[in-house]
Amino acid sequence: MSAPAPRPGILDISPYVGGEAHAPGVDRLIRLASNEGALGPSPRAVEAYRNAAAEVHRYPDGHSTALRDGLARLYGLDSARIVCGTGSDELLGLLTRSYAGPGDEVLYSAHGFLMYPISAKSVGATPVAAPETGLKADVDALLAHVTERTKIVFIANPNNPTGSFLTTDEMRRLHAGLPEHVVLVIDAAYAEYVDRPDYTAGAELVEEFANVVMTRTFSKIYALGGLRLGWAYCPPAIADVLNRVRGPFNVSSASQIAGVAAVEDQEFIERSRLHNDTWREWLAARLTELGLTVHPSIANFLLVSFANAASDGNQAAEAARQFLKSRGILVRQMGGYGLPHCLRISIGTEEEMRAVADAVAAFLKG
Repeated sequence: MSAPAPRPGILDISPYVGGEAHAPGVDRLIRLASNEGALGPSPRAVEAYRNAAAEVHRYPDGHSTALRDGLARLYGLDSARIVCGTGSDELLGLLTRSYAGPGDEVLYSAHGFLMYPISAKSVGATPVAAPETGLKADVDALLAHVTERTKIVFIANPNNPTGSFLTTDEMRRLHAGLPEHVVLVIDAAYAEYVDRPDYTAGAELVEEFANVVMTRTFSKIYALGGLRLGWAYCPPAIADVLNRVRGPFNVSSASQIAGVAAVEDQEFIERSRLHNDTWREWLAARLTELGLTVHPSIANFLLVSFANAASDGNQAAEAARQFLKSRGILVRQMGGYGLPHCLRISIGTEEEMRAVADAVAAFLKG
């Protein structure tokens, strides 16, 4: 008896594989494969989450009102344009489901987040990858790949896994070249780590144009990945669409409560950002001294190339990953992103960064 057939395109999806979280035979793990916040969540968020336990039998506020209001106060936004979701992944999926389908194209840069092509295929649309220049999204290449079938352009800014970014001017040029029917989705998951005058997360474009959406997450600097919490800032019409297609109680009460507390603890967030700046630059310098190529990053991870470490860079990267794993250090392989000669290393605590540098040095000497 044969199984029911799924819709066309579903079986073409390679399931997303997250960063490793286990290493057999190792007592203490250093988890640097998923870009989680190095300092963990705000103690205020943890306390709020614990206090929420007594009310878990109640349905959550289906509009996430307190969280939307808190985000609006922090960033100076219109709360009516904010839509919350179970991680920004849900919102990316809802946007794809709402604006693309069979016969349509979803455009992204070649080394963009893997969920973009997965989301496209899940609705029967065709994912289209535009080439990058120097591991950075290329505005001209993206615009050259826009067709009448293009419905969505996804841009991670900063980009995962490369750590590169488009400036505010470059993002405006990209938008200016898009037809009005194309939705530009700016995936700003790592925006809180960035403090540069030539970068903005995209909220001003959302307020200026009817076809721009900015998505954000609580999984990175807010370190609430286990709660699955994200949000989108949208033009009113797109916010209305997302509110029609999302689940009526898609964000749990505990997640909303912890999110509000996390947003209110900006002192902790600033401490997390400064920690990231310090140890990202320290690790980049140390790995460069060891002869590896470390690509510039403004996020909370480094993309490290082993192409010069051996005659076969792909083999060297995998051997390095396995060596680190044997020491309880988990980093991310990059074959799925077309970068098999690279490893992505999240920024962790000082102790963890020193352990990574020592382990990589030992691998290269061996």
